Amino acid sequence: MKKSTKIFSLLILFLMICSCKNEKTLQEYLVESQEKTGFIAVDVPTSFLQLKSEDVSDDVKITLESIRKIGVVALPIKGNEEMYDEEKAKLKSIFKDNKEYKSLMTMRVKGVHATIFYKGSTASIDEAIVFGYGENVGVGVARLLGNKMNPAKIIEMMSTVKFDTENLNLEQFSAIFN
Repeated sequence: MKKSTKIFSLLILFLMICSCKNEKTLQEYLVESQEKTGFIAVDVPTSFLQLKSEDVSDDVKITLESIRKIGVVALPIKGNEEMYDEEKAKLKSIFKDNKEYKSLMTMRVKGVHATIFYKGSTASIDEAIVFGYGENVGVGVARLLGNKMNPAKIIEMMSTVKFDTENLNLEQFSAIFN
């Protein structure tokens, strides 16, 4: 009995050691970055998104309600040139060969590279991430958390949404554009 208990205990210990990863997760990166000098971290309340009109489909209303939280962490290039390459490399390594996040699309606009990742199925996304960087703007991640979000419905919804800029302090973003 003691021998089988020892073998079982060693097997459990071995499995625990093997399952540990040294890879940094996106969540760890976001939390650490909020504390670092030079970074901008903003949680955008979903109340910031409002419908332009009440005459929209029920699908659009349901899609808006499916969004729980929007978070942005960015490192503006101005004054942070030395950290730019290091932070870009960290984020690239998080997304490289990551089985948790699937790439939805990649684009390049005016020197800014952006990739959209998602978590969940294509019909029911729980998390969408936009990772972007550019030598003239910096590097950043926007994270959209929701509940069974449909990407097609989100795109449709975005054309019917207005942004409540009166109740949002955009001063934190000014460093990105200066």
